[in-house]
Amino acid sequence: MKVLKVKTLNMPFEILLVEDNIGDVELIKEFFNDVEIKINLHVTVDGEEASQFLCHEGKFLGSPRPNIIILDWNLPKKSGSEVLKEIKNNDNLKNIPVIILTTSNAEKDILQAYDLHANAYLVKPIDFDEFMAIIKSIEHFWLRTVTLSTNKAL
Repeated sequence: MKVLKVKTLNMPFEILLVEDNIGDVELIKEFFNDVEIKINLHVTVDGEEASQFLCHEGKFLGSPRPNIIILDWNLPKKSGSEVLKEIKNNDNLKNIPVIILTTSNAEKDILQAYDLHANAYLVKPIDFDEFMAIIKSIEHFWLRTVTLSTNKAL
């Protein structure tokens, strides 16, 4: 399998957002709609849907492989830690960067996320401007600075 760089091909970034707070989803959607980079934002609202999306099951048949996953830690049906563990234990998914974006600042959650190989752990601020600054930092670092691959064969 040959690795192709998203930036090199000028392809859209495929982002999976796993978030159960509809307000946060709408803010993140609005932000990514306004950036210059081509982005396909896919949203799942609980841990079970996230797993189905990543495994192309049920209503997610044919879903694309994300370049990045933004994962809430406190999710219904299946927790963020369970989803992260599944991702990092799957040879086809484990190299996708996973950014934890959550309200939890509990040390045990932070340690568990990094033990399960999260690539970043960000605590959602309550303040709107601070929240948007964090989303902007994700866009700047993960979509503009880091080189990501599509991990698709030629």
